Amino acid sequence: MDVNGVVAANVKAIRERKRLTLDAAAAATGVSRSMLAQMEKGEVNPTISVLWKIANGYKVSFTSLVEDQRGPVDVRRQADIQPLEEDGGRYLNYPLFPFEEDKGFESYRIVIREGGSLEAQPHLKGAREYVTVFSGALELTVEGTSYRLEKGDAIRFQADVPHAYRGAGPGDTELHMLIYYQG
Repeated sequence: MDVNGVVAANVKAIRERKRLTLDAAAAATGVSRSMLAQMEKGEVNPTISVLWKIANGYKVSFTSLVEDQRGPVDVRRQADIQPLEEDGGRYLNYPLFPFEEDKGFESYRIVIREGGSLEAQPHLKGAREYVTVFSGALELTVEGTSYRLEKGDAIRFQADVPHAYRGAGPGDTELHMLIYYQG
């Protein structure tokens, strides 16, 4: 999957559906007009943080920016998913299933390389995250309080507040993340 092409098409389609000019979109998202224009043309590879700013500014789910439309049976092959990278490639986000209005959630596979981290943008009001650690150890900080999670542990928290992820052990940390949007 060509993530830049999908992002370009989705960012432009959502902006146009909301009837925003590039200037209005920049004001709503905090992302410069020129960056938005470059993204819509597929000329730049945006970071996860920039995509979250756009999602929050447009009041849409993150996956609505990064996923193409699929059929009624949707098999996701790891080899076909190009990850979104942060922290110099040490935080990898594999979008799995996009937000669907009637379902209210989106899901991701996250790989945090040793020493990797992400300071997440607060999500839309009422959003909750459900995280399950499948390997390694994770330090998750929510509004200044840190939680250490090991393989098999899970956590649920309000995600409309500052939160951060950090690989907390030797080796990679792998986890599944589900983001639920209330209302």
